[in-house]
Amino acid sequence: QVQLVESGGGLVQAGGSLRLSCAASGRTFSSDVMGWFRQAPGKEREFVAGIRGVGGTRYNADSVKGRFTISRDNAKNTVDLQMNSLNPDDTAVYYCAASTVWGLRVPVLPNEYNYWGQGTQVTVSS
Repeated sequence: QVQLVESGGGLVQAGGSLRLSCAASGRTFSSDVMGWFRQAPGKEREFVAGIRGVGGTRYNADSVKGRFTISRDNAKNTVDLQMNSLNPDDTAVYYCAASTVWGLRVPVLPNEYNYWGQGTQVTVSS
């Protein structure tokens, strides 16, 4: 059974940091693109960051560039999201996802991802 399990969410003050982790199991993810998405109340799910399994190419959404860093450990089947300089606009449920899309780019649409975690809440207070 394929599972993606997120952890590390919580409540943080504006300007603070959080590190999200995603543990994947049930299949080999080393060739997959791993991504983080988020969804705020009343809004659509949006891409945050992604990293390819082969080559390690990273891509971040403009809204988080310079603040968030995605990384992965293929040996452990984990992907992390280091979030710095958080602001209230970053408040959302954060989801880990895996995509089997081949190619050089990092997919940014939710429907390009095959596997999803249940999400972890991140709340940033002002």
